[in-house]
Amino acid sequence: MILQRLSLLALTFGAAIASARDQAPLRPPSPVLPDATSRELLYLHRKLVSAESITENEYDVGQWLAAYLKLNDWTVEFQQVSEKRYNLYAYGKKRSTTILVSSHIDTVPPFWPYYYNATTDVIGGRGSVDAKGSVAAQIIAVQALREHLYDDLSLLFVVGEETGGDGMRAFSSWSDRPSPQHEIVIFGEPTEGKLVCGHKGMLGFSLHVKGKAAHSGYPWLGVSANDLLVEALGKLLDLRDKGLPWSEKYGNTTMNFGKVTGGVAANVVAETASANIAVRLAAGTPKSVRRLIVDALAGVTAGAKEAGGELEIEWRSEGYEPVNIDCDIDGFESMTVNYGTDVPLLTGDHKRYLYGPGSIFVAHSDHEALERKELEQAVLDYRRLIIEASKMVHQGQEEL
Repeated sequence: MILQRLSLLALTFGAAIASARDQAPLRPPSPVLPDATSRELLYLHRKLVSAESITENEYDVGQWLAAYLKLNDWTVEFQQVSEKRYNLYAYGKKRSTTILVSSHIDTVPPFWPYYYNATTDVIGGRGSVDAKGSVAAQIIAVQALREHLYDDLSLLFVVGEETGGDGMRAFSSWSDRPSPQHEIVIFGEPTEGKLVCGHKGMLGFSLHVKGKAAHSGYPWLGVSANDLLVEALGKLLDLRDKGLPWSEKYGNTTMNFGKVTGGVAANVVAETASANIAVRLAAGTPKSVRRLIVDALAGVTAGAKEAGGELEIEWRSEGYEPVNIDCDIDGFESMTVNYGTDVPLLTGDHKRYLYGPGSIFVAHSDHEALERKELEQAVLDYRRLIIEASKMVHQGQEEL
């Protein structure tokens, strides 16, 4: 029966959605969506992007989004992650569902205001791509499906994805977590409108160096933390160029020296120095790569101790290995990506899909933007992805 309803849905999608409250400037009719649906999508996207929600400051956008969902007959639950920071879980008639649709509501700094260029149909601003484009398209797509799958769809919008995933980690460990065995989870991130078959793993760490301050005219009286850090980074450069694992699917493991600091002035031998480093794993495990890093720095660590200084490695998290993701839906182009997501942080045995509008190449930049047609096509694609994935689950159940 549900397969018949899903097939009918493909013919009935496009029913009018309530008109947007704050009308945008006049636009030509949408070539992708019915006009009422397009207006609601652009309204929702504009409101989300206009709300600054840099990680740790997601409260306002979360409150607005919760109110919007409640007005559209969703039951919304807040899960506190930390002070004034909440995940949003929304559902219809039943709390535990087969299908979960998820993305994140935090963004990277700095905030860039929303804009819409009616001449080029380009929409920009911080989060317009990563990942409020996914959030808006997911909601509009799911709204159109509710009449047919009302009892079996839920939404999850999390905080903290951009800084380690504390929102999704909290949801995974939530003692009152609904349906820990969702059969299908669809994640939203910028994927150029393609299904992602996997992404690289992640390992983050910091180097902290302690030396001894002295006058720069008499450097032998001190121990330069900067010198030790530079030596350590040189060893890591050698490791990066020659000794990190690679794979045909994901290419080379990369290592980025994201932030390097040290010393207080040019005429003072530096007493402290540090570096924050991110490794994107194309193969291997975090444990095996940690061992390579420790071994590469062993000589510098010993030399620092002998000179009266100290080199410490701080692992920021356990990390995770490369993540394989389902991409078995016909009609979608596929790709792999190098960035990290919340996909490996959601525990449970489920099929997992990763899709979204816009390109990662403009995310985190001062020119973050996407075309209106990309945003609108994502509504159709999320709808189709949910329908086809649902068919696969129910066909499997009938076979059993």
